[in-house]
This record gives sequence, C-alpha cells and structure tokens, in this order.
Amino acid sequence: MSETVDDDLYKRTLALLEPGDIELVGAIVHTDLSGQEDLEMQELTVEINEVISDHAEKGETYIYAGNDTPDFSSNQFQGLTIDDESFVWECQQLLRGGTFDLVFYYEAGVEQEALAADLDALDHVERVTQVP
Repeated sequence: MSETVDDDLYKRTLALLEPGDIELVGAIVHTDLSGQEDLEMQELTVEINEVISDHAEKGETYIYAGNDTPDFSSNQFQGLTIDDESFVWECQQLLRGGTFDLVFYYEAGVEQEALAADLDALDHVERVTQVP
C-alpha cells in the first residue's frame, strides 16, 4: 500500500477521534486478507475484540453489528460490555488496495504499545498503526 493511502487513512482515522463525550485513541490493523476473505476478516475482528477488551479491562464483551439502526453503515461494528452495554470499541472494516484494513477506536487509557504488540501478533495482521 502506498504511503499516500496510508497517510490518508491515518488522517481520516485521526478525525474520528476528535473530542466528544469520551477521549478516544485508535489503531489501524493492516491485514493480508483479500476482499474474497470476508469470513477470515470477521474471525479476525472477533480476535481483535478479545484483545482490545482485555487491554481495556471492561469485562466480557460482545460485538454489535447495528443492523437494527440507521446510525450504522455496513462493515461498522461496536464492542459493548455484556453487563451494561457500555462502549468498549468501534471499528470500520475497509477494503483498501485489495486487502482489508480494520480501523478501531476505543477509550483512551489503554497502554497503546502493549495493545499494538498483541494485535500485531495475530494471524493475518501485516502491521498495526497506532493513532494517538
């Protein structure tokens, strides 16, 4: 993927983290999964849910697809706690340059370096770009 595309994705992700109700940080998970590997991409999203949830220390989570609300677009998901449906993370699954990039953002306070290292160790992850 070109540096220009990476730079554009980074800037767009950074814009999603603009101040709101809670302070957010993020990670772009660049994968080797092609557009024909939707199932593997979904499985990777489940694995990433577990890693982010562990680092966020918010308890057990589930993945909400938002199919019942017009506020969500396709390939947009949230990780919510089972106990009280609190926000843990949100992601966009993007097909860019022939492979999936998964853009996650989550509440600040997570040790970004440790989280990125754990994400980078997952199968199909090419690299992880941290977004402050």
